[in-house]
Amino acid sequence: MKAPRGAFCLESAFSLTKIKVKGMKIREKNPLLRKEIESLAKAGIEEPVWKGVAKGLNRPRRKRYEVNLSRLEKFANQNDTVIVPGIVLGKGEIKKQVTVAAVKFSSEARKKIEKAGGKCLSIDQVSKEKDTSKMRIMG
Repeated sequence: MKAPRGAFCLESAFSLTKIKVKGMKIREKNPLLRKEIESLAKAGIEEPVWKGVAKGLNRPRRKRYEVNLSRLEKFANQNDTVIVPGIVLGKGEIKKQVTVAAVKFSSEARKKIEKAGGKCLSIDQVSKEKDTSKMRIMG
């Protein structure tokens, strides 16, 4: 006898790892990043910027964003907060003082950002801020 559609059975135990948050299926296996995606998706109801970040984090690893410092220099304004739902790499130079929030930084990128007077933060630290007017998503 077949189980009704959508019911849990032992053969489809993998389906338990796919949780939907407001129409978005969470693919990430890392439990910390998974919780972060869930909380950002819920915060995205009030602030659309967080929904965009959650969607960027929920991409497959092979398609995750990789942003070089030269791109930050080109598109970010002085004293902006830039959110990268992926990895910041150290190719290029940065002279602007920006706050960058990302999942991961290369060691060279972290050194160059801090040398320019900027800050390197995790996305969790920036998500607690209320003012999203000077925030940009780059990816």
